Amino acid sequence: MTEEFGEKIAGDIAMSSEPGKTIRKWREEFSLSQQQLADSMGVSNSVISDYESGRRKSPGVAVIKKMVESLISLDAMNGYPVASRYRPEARDECILAMEEFDGGVDSERFIEIIAGKNINPDKMPSRKIYGYTIVDSMKAIVNLSSEDYLKIYGWNIERALIFTDVHFGRSPMVAIRAHPLTPGMVVYQNPENTDLLAIKLAKLEKIPLVTTKLTVEQLTQRLNKLKEGN
Repeated sequence: MTEEFGEKIAGDIAMSSEPGKTIRKWREEFSLSQQQLADSMGVSNSVISDYESGRRKSPGVAVIKKMVESLISLDAMNGYPVASRYRPEARDECILAMEEFDGGVDSERFIEIIAGKNINPDKMPSRKIYGYTIVDSMKAIVNLSSEDYLKIYGWNIERALIFTDVHFGRSPMVAIRAHPLTPGMVVYQNPENTDLLAIKLAKLEKIPLVTTKLTVEQLTQRLNKLKEGN
């Protein structure tokens, strides 16, 4: 389990458009200080600080490997509390909510209900959205294989996939682009920013890419009311 988990962390860092922020994200996920990670890697605290701030260029394969090994090793000392959260058995925990709309909802109305903004600049005709899935993007990236992604599509692929815990949004759109099934809409819940590649991929897939500042609880409440009135 830990070997596969380590590979996923390494891939997340290596593929990130901002590896420094991704390194910090994982360090904080393991509840480690920069000094603790640096000591385990046998480097100075400034090395970790420089990577996270972007003062150093992207780390190479050897550095990423050593960093991931240190994260896993420190987690092991505490009984794998972090790795166990990302175990294969926990992959259903990625799905925070899922519902279907029997008659479908116009995409423009759906965006209005979630107080969203479509950042795909290409104009496209309104389409029907037949359901939604709220996905914890961090857990999905780590836990879901390409086959497991079928779980988030429910009964109809013409649905909105709503990703929480999004920093820049590259990974969800890359995963969607790589999968043969394409959703009717992708929504990022309160992202820090949106990677330009994510917008480009949304244009290629011809789907709305929507951002919303609502909380998960607010989204669930509004969408439940939408389902009841559907």
